[in-house]
Amino acid sequence: MPTLPWIAPNPPPPHTEVHVFASRFETRTLWGSLRFLLGTPGVWRQVSRAPGAYGASLKAQPLRRTFWTVSAWESPKALGAFARTGPHAPTARGLRPQMRDAEFAGWTAKGEDLPVDWTEVRRRLT
Repeated sequence: MPTLPWIAPNPPPPHTEVHVFASRFETRTLWGSLRFLLGTPGVWRQVSRAPGAYGASLKAQPLRRTFWTVSAWESPKALGAFARTGPHAPTARGLRPQMRDAEFAGWTAKGEDLPVDWTEVRRRLT
């Protein structure tokens, strides 16, 4: 699975500031990488229906045991509701023991600047 393209479940209203969240996960083993991949479809369906979600993408490098995510949200509250519910919450909890490293970054952007470019994601996560 290379990159899941940007999905935009809810387009942001014009001239809206959006909350962007990016992450990079590295699993300890290839088994952890496989577990991450197995959890992806359910979380992907969840984000595609999440209230306040303006967009999301995933870049997977499973043989390197590395996964990158980026998403845009109406508010930090909408992101938090997504993270604490549905498939995301139990999937994230179940993967914690498999994680070797994780980085997170959040920032605001203009809705017109979506989708977020992977170059910007990597810059923010280093």
